[in-house]
Amino acid sequence: MVEITSLWAPILIAAIVVFVVSSVIHMGPFWHRSDFPKLMNEAQFMQVVRPLALAPGDYMVPKPDSMADMKTAQYVEKRNQGPVLLMTVMPNGPIAMGPLLAQWFIYLLLVSVLTAYITGHALERGAPYLRVFQVAGAAAFVSYAAALWPLSIWYRRGWSLTFKGTLDGLIYGLFTAGTFGWLWPH
Repeated sequence: MVEITSLWAPILIAAIVVFVVSSVIHMGPFWHRSDFPKLMNEAQFMQVVRPLALAPGDYMVPKPDSMADMKTAQYVEKRNQGPVLLMTVMPNGPIAMGPLLAQWFIYLLLVSVLTAYITGHALERGAPYLRVFQVAGAAAFVSYAAALWPLSIWYRRGWSLTFKGTLDGLIYGLFTAGTFGWLWPH
């Protein structure tokens, strides 16, 4: 077993590397440009919804009051008439990237800490690079990607978004694995 305190360098450097890689992936002309197509009649939709002054948050429409309500004729008719939506309302105004990027980096650090915990318990000091790469890569990939899949299963998020997020998770996992393999204590 390797103590997590002796893995501070791969934890920090992996988070920094993935932060840079994710920035390149999302700012470059890569696969995320088509994640969210423009809504037809966007202006009309915004005009209709704006007076409702929806508070930021996650909403389901129509929203049943209970499991029993889902079986009522009124609820079934609402779903049949549509629209059926799951939506996230964000605050109005410009996007404040600073706090979002800070939260993203904290998440990256958390994934690196979890990767260090798992890898540190699975391997000993001086483990071969490829073995560290294998264990750290699997731990990081699962951390970055697996939680996306239920969103497509249960909430009907587009599988294309989940596939692209999984590809991102694979890339992040590979960079994390390489960093842990490179800086693994001897």
